Amino acid sequence: MKPIAKIYTDFPDKFGLPRQSGLVKGLKGRVVFEPPYRDYRAVRELAEYSHIWLIWAFSRSERENWSPTVRPPRLGGNTRVGVFATRSPYRPNPIGLSAVKLERVIRDESLGPVLEVSGIDMADGTPILDIKPYLSFADSYPNAVCGFADRLYGQSLKVVIPADISNTLSDGLINQLSELLAEDPRPRYQDDPERIYGFFFNKYEIKFKVDKDLLTVISIEPKK
Repeated sequence: MKPIAKIYTDFPDKFGLPRQSGLVKGLKGRVVFEPPYRDYRAVRELAEYSHIWLIWAFSRSERENWSPTVRPPRLGGNTRVGVFATRSPYRPNPIGLSAVKLERVIRDESLGPVLEVSGIDMADGTPILDIKPYLSFADSYPNAVCGFADRLYGQSLKVVIPADISNTLSDGLINQLSELLAEDPRPRYQDDPERIYGFFFNKYEIKFKVDKDLLTVISIEPKK
């Protein structure tokens, strides 16, 4: 398969990304097609849909070998479950699937059609393999049973960003960052309250600590 596009986001690295699409609805990305696919006819009528599926490659998690079991970070990093019972990037074929909101389709003079999307969970430059419309009458199962993921969903942290630090970012970015951190970017097995964690978001390096259910941002500095 050949990538048809790349998505550009505020995350240069995979650490800090939401674990699933749609969890942080304000996080945005731009899908830019590769030159052979910059044909407006290919996205004709796409703007009529509110959401789309992005099928993409775990380009930063490739391994030569695969394992039938993996250790999901949300289960503490010690419990093994079947790889096909998870959305782990370490799979026989490193393919990801994300349902995102289609904000708009742009006509760019140099790049051709560009898709602005939100609710992303992908690092900057992730290759997109295909795009399909999301169909609520076929793709949505509100009463579906979600295994161990159901037991963990909704467990969020209280986030504190001191006023002297939050002034670094706009209100929009602060809201996105707060939602992102509330989902707890750490692997579940890391619980040292004195450990400082860090990741890059937008044009900034974010550093924080976590003590039980409280996450406190220590610094927000421009990337060097």
